[in-house]
Amino acid sequence: MLMRVLEHLTRMTAMQQKVETQSDADSRIAPDPLALVLPAISALGAIASIAAINWVAQEKTADRARSRRKSGVALRDLESCCMGLQEIFKRLHRNPRLFVGEGAGATSPLKFGVCGPRIDQALARSCHQLMNDIASMLVLASQNAFDVMSAVEDGEIQAPEELFYGFGEQQERLNKLIQGRATLKVIVETGVEVSERLTALVRELRKYKVE
Repeated sequence: MLMRVLEHLTRMTAMQQKVETQSDADSRIAPDPLALVLPAISALGAIASIAAINWVAQEKTADRARSRRKSGVALRDLESCCMGLQEIFKRLHRNPRLFVGEGAGATSPLKFGVCGPRIDQALARSCHQLMNDIASMLVLASQNAFDVMSAVEDGEIQAPEELFYGFGEQQERLNKLIQGRATLKVIVETGVEVSERLTALVRELRKYKVE
């Protein structure tokens, strides 16, 4: 499933990068931009939550069920999720008029009800497909992050504290977006940066898998 999502995101890069002006007779209102952006940010948050396992992990007991997935597989799939989220946020960033808004919408604080522009049917379908990809990535990111945290708790990944602080720093950046009610433009720009940083952190985490 993860590979299908990533392959689709690659194909989506060929979609029209500029939103052409459409006549009112041949257009529809775009979906609420926050309905796209918020679950994408949540997927990043699921990965950044790995930071917590450094402080809340409990010692492995004899009766604890062993994880069904190997830590190496979970780490590999989590890295793929990070790369998929990079592509999602880059797509959002490349289409500011459609996904970030313009004028008052671009500078409005975090809230639902910021209407997007009028778009044609083809772009509407592409927008909803991107929403579907984001939803899939949220599920995959949450599952893979959970499996990686389980591997850390079971001693299958033994990373230094500094690496978990790195995840915590990205978690704090995401928290500030919500607490400060950042604009859609700032959220997307930060999402690009956080997704890139999380990818690097997960790659570093793979070095500490116990063989």
